[in-house]
Order: sequence, then C-alpha cells, then structure tokens
Amino acid sequence: SDTIKALPTGGVLLASTNDVENAAYKIQGEPTYAIQFHPEVYHTKDGKQLLENFLVTIADINQDWTPDSFVEETVEAIQEKVGNDKVVLGLSGGVDSTVAAVLLNKAIGKNLYCIFVNNGLLRKNEFESVLNQYEGMGLNVKGVDASKRFLDALAGIEDPELKRKAIGNAFIEVFDNEAHKLEDVKWLAQGTIYPDVIESVSATGGPSATIKSHHNVGGLPDFMKLKIVEPLRAIFKDEVRRVGATLGIDPELLGRHPFPGPGLGIRILGDITAEKVRMLQEVDAIFINGLKEWGLYDKVWQAGAMLLPVNSVGVMGDERTYEKCVALRAVESTDGMTADWVNLPYEFLQKTSNDIINKVKGVNRVVYDISSKPPATIEWE
Repeated sequence: SDTIKALPTGGVLLASTNDVENAAYKIQGEPTYAIQFHPEVYHTKDGKQLLENFLVTIADINQDWTPDSFVEETVEAIQEKVGNDKVVLGLSGGVDSTVAAVLLNKAIGKNLYCIFVNNGLLRKNEFESVLNQYEGMGLNVKGVDASKRFLDALAGIEDPELKRKAIGNAFIEVFDNEAHKLEDVKWLAQGTIYPDVIESVSATGGPSATIKSHHNVGGLPDFMKLKIVEPLRAIFKDEVRRVGATLGIDPELLGRHPFPGPGLGIRILGDITAEKVRMLQEVDAIFINGLKEWGLYDKVWQAGAMLLPVNSVGVMGDERTYEKCVALRAVESTDGMTADWVNLPYEFLQKTSNDIINKVKGVNRVVYDISSKPPATIEWE
C-alpha cells in the first residue's frame, strides 16, 4: 500500500524490488538519498551498513557513542537536573529499571529511594527473589505488596487497553502513597526505554501510530506533584545491557528476559482472577525453568506463556475434561521492535507440554505461537 509512483526532479534511481520500482534513489548533485524500506529493522539485509553509510559517510557524524560516554554524560545530566532533591524509583527487577537505579545511585547516592511493588501479576515467587537479588547492590529498596489492590482494580475488565490503564493507575496510586511517606521527594524515576516511547506515543509529534499503551509512558495525573526523570528514555534494550555491563551489574541479571510492566495481566486474555494468575504462574515457571535446564534461555530474547479465554475438550485418565488452553511464546530479537519466533526443539516442547498438562490443574492443552513481529506483537495484549 506504500509506493513512490514517480521520482522528483533530479531523482536518479538506485534500486528496485519486485513490488516497488522506486525503492531507492538519490538527488543528482546533492548528498540526498531516499529509501522506501526500513533499514533499522532486524530482517533488513545490510540495514546496519546502510545506516552507517548514511550517518558516517554522508552525514559526517562522529561515532563517539560508547556505554562509558553514555554513563558519564547521563550521570552529569542527572546531577544537573535533580541537584540535591530526593528521587523515588519504581523498581521492577527487570534490566531497564535495574540499570536506571544503578545510574541514579551513581549520580545521587542516598537521595535515591527504590520501591518494588508486587502488583499480584509477577512470576512465581518473583517478589521475594527480586528483593533478595538487590541485597548487596547498595540500593535503598523497599518492597510493597499491593497485589490485592491491583487485582481489585482489574476485576471484570477484559479489554487489553483498559487493563493496561487500570494497572497503570493503580501503579501511580501506590507510588503516590509511598512517596508521601518519604519527606520532600521531588522526582519519580522510571526505567522507560525508547521502544516504550515509540509504541505508546508519537516520539516526535509526527504521525507515527500508537501500538499499545505502556504504563510508564504518557505523564502523570495532576494530583501527583512529582517530576519525571528517565535516564534510559533515548536508548534501546541492547544498549541498556551494554550500559549495565559498564556499570558492573551481574551478567545474569543483565541477561534476564524482558518482562512487561503489566506482568501476567496482559498474558491472561479476558478478565483476571487470582486463580487464573496462580495457574499461569505455574505454567510460566515450568516453561522458563525448562528453558534454563535445556540451555535454551540465553538463546531466546523473551519467553512466556499466555492463558487463553477458551476451554477445550481433553481426556485425562478415563475422564473427559473441559479445561484451559495455554500458548507458549519464545522470540528472538535485538531491540524488541521486530522479532522472530524461535524454533525450539520438538523434544523440549513435548516435555514442557507434558509437564504443564500433568502438573498444572485446570490446563489440558498447550500450543506454541509461531507468529513474528510484525504483524503480531511479542505479547498477546
């Protein structure tokens, strides 16, 4: 549906495809080039070379970005922006918020207060394990169990966008309550990264589409008087990991798969109940632990399980069952903007399916998602 029917004055054709005649051209006598495809996506052949040619050879930009220079500049920028003010940070246990916390800690030290909220939608035993993980990192972390509050806020809601907004609102309210317990906190820090921004709002004010809301993008309600600081807002996940390595963060923590802010709330299709969360936590634990045991975890960008709002007939023992279906999802990517499904070994999928059906009460069918992004997304909601 997108094509260039005729070249402009001075246009010289450089490349064509089977579908698009004017796929690339230049303007004669100018260092001006145009392409009708996405060089930045993972699937584009020689896309990185195209970008390098344009930025370095044509635009004459210096290649001076390094994780070290980013840390140095960001620490200075935080110190200048925040001064001696206190900052409260929403810590999730994921790569982004961890790197943001260590960066902020490096910049402002004891003026950083980290809060890790249990929204009731975390992975199995994640609340306790994440809190233990931060022991010895020198971060000031407080755990807040608000799981009932989130589950109550989600009761009866089925629409994915409304679920995200309900989770986001509850997240803000919990933070407001906790921030009021601290004296003179002026800033709320978040681990927002560039793909979050791109998918939630038009990054430049231009016509880019909103793909889905991210709970940490889009500003705060008027009643919350905190200003926002987002040290990772302009970089991608692979760059976040490189920055984290420069900061000396544990490689195991940096290699952790991305996990959505709304957690299992957007992996349970339809309405959310405590029983559905329990069921999906058990399924997810079998899948993720299996990936680790089979040496597959580090070969996958992100993996998880979805609880589908359908029941299917099965046979267990000598009895007919009518129970839930779950979908397993594993993708490979570099920045989360595009992704391919991972061709996991059949033997692994077979064992995982058997374990889930035999060990998780309420599930009698397992399917594997083989959709790429685009046209699908990594999460189902």
